[in-house]
Amino acid sequence: MNNPHSYISLESLSEGVYKEKGSKFIAFATPCYSEVETKNYLSEWKKMHSQARHLCYAYRLGVQNFITRANDDGEPNNSAGAPILGQIQSYDLTNVLIGVVRYFGGTKLGVGGLIHAYRAAAKDAIDSGNIIQKELVENIKINFTYRQLPLIMNLIKSTNAKVIMQDFQLECNLEIYLPILESDKIKLILSDIENVTIHSKGIY
Repeated sequence: MNNPHSYISLESLSEGVYKEKGSKFIAFATPCYSEVETKNYLSEWKKMHSQARHLCYAYRLGVQNFITRANDDGEPNNSAGAPILGQIQSYDLTNVLIGVVRYFGGTKLGVGGLIHAYRAAAKDAIDSGNIIQKELVENIKINFTYRQLPLIMNLIKSTNAKVIMQDFQLECNLEIYLPILESDKIKLILSDIENVTIHSKGIY
């Protein structure tokens, strides 16, 4: 990656399909930021395609120390998950999950045929989507009292932060995505405010 403050990913969910000898391979490719999130997507796709014989998948998460996983879900070893992961890596994508469901058509494709099919379905899903460059953001949780509310909100509004959760009940909790180029400066300002605690939940 040429820009250390950005990475290449997908803008939103996209789908692809590949057919071979009666078997149908339907691929889903989506932005994804945690292993918990991958499980939620896979559970959703499994329910959508409960009659499918396999749901093979691969993902690549992170921006420096990549977390990768490939799963064959009962297909011969390295005939499904690895080809899917290979497509993610060949496009240099990260924070991406691709799942491919297979409806068996009655004719065995062999290991070589499966590798080609899963690779082709994953590639079609990627090509059907919108590949974009995303700016790195830090996920920050801020805890403070009502007294600091105006000060904190004015500070947040002065940045390019995106508020993803706010809970103003007995105490105030705010969760934001803050561009990495601004995060150190804003965290330093927040740490100097009395009765404010901040917690970084990760960089995406």
